[in-house]
Amino acid sequence: MVSFIGAGPGDPELLTIKGKKLIDSADIIIYAGSLVNPKVLADAKEGAQIYNSATMTLEEVLAVMKDGEAKGLKVVRVHTGDPAIFGAHREQMVELDKLGIPYEIVPGVSSFLAAAASLKREYTLPGVSQTVILTRMEGRTAVPEREQIEALAAHQATMVIFLSVGEIETLSKRLQAGGYPADTPAAVGYKASWEDQKIVQGTLTDIAEKVKEAGIRKTALVTVGRFLGDT
Repeated sequence: MVSFIGAGPGDPELLTIKGKKLIDSADIIIYAGSLVNPKVLADAKEGAQIYNSATMTLEEVLAVMKDGEAKGLKVVRVHTGDPAIFGAHREQMVELDKLGIPYEIVPGVSSFLAAAASLKREYTLPGVSQTVILTRMEGRTAVPEREQIEALAAHQATMVIFLSVGEIETLSKRLQAGGYPADTPAAVGYKASWEDQKIVQGTLTDIAEKVKEAGIRKTALVTVGRFLGDT
């Protein structure tokens, strides 16, 4: 059995009880080293084999899973946040299905929820927005035409944009082109819930400059909408 585990947004205390029990008792741990806080693995049992998938191909990850299953070992695959949101675990599950290897998924706290907590804000406010859009700008992964930033911005709903802070200036312009007024509040949460988290707040007019001044280029979420206001 392979267990896919959402390791939460970073703070090891935001790991679920079920996820922690599985990690602490695992024989083999494969974790997304570029995103998962190493403290999540602090109580791994002695002798556990730990692999950092940041330096592995999909084929190498699957080979470790296959070998562990063949030996009757407990294998856990640790993803950041919740693996259902930009977790890229679907491709692994497809291959495990082909190999006949059983697996389970243990959900985790997504980074967009940690960002709201750090901002001390609620995404869904009566009379302001009852819709939360989770999305990203195109990059190495394409985005369907109907889901372009401008099309989504037309709703002026609460929007949480993953994997796009490196293009914050372009993002801000596209959000305004799609329909958000220039004075729409915006905030960027860098490594929300980590010890070194940073929160930058502004509007679509100045958020890009503030983010650059803060030196934030990755590992951050962009949130946009009137939910960030005082009403």
